[in-house]
Amino acid sequence: MWYGLIGLAIGIILGIYTPLTIPIEYARYTAVGIMGILDSVFGAIRGDLQGRYNATVFVSGLITNMFLAIIITFLGDRLGIDLYLAIIVAFTIRMLNNIGIIRYFFLSRFMGKKEVETRLKAKAELE
Repeated sequence: MWYGLIGLAIGIILGIYTPLTIPIEYARYTAVGIMGILDSVFGAIRGDLQGRYNATVFVSGLITNMFLAIIITFLGDRLGIDLYLAIIVAFTIRMLNNIGIIRYFFLSRFMGKKEVETRLKAKAELE
């Protein structure tokens, strides 16, 4: 856990102080690649909290998500179709789902599982 936070801090510092510019032609590819990485990271956090984390699955998923998203974006550009939008939507939905599960885990841990379920049922009855 600490290695991840230290790596994140180092990455942010390097990103701030490294003068790197990405040409506008590659903006779509960069965006979908980053979305693929974020999807894998949130999935790994979810898996770790559920006790199902596997480093091999994480690394292979990260690389596969990133490259598959970039390849689909490339094919969409060649066909004249904005397929990157579909990728962004799909990854966003998956990330929000994982974030919701992570949030539920932390709420259950700090408030108690029974309290969280009681509040969710009360909220559902109001709707």
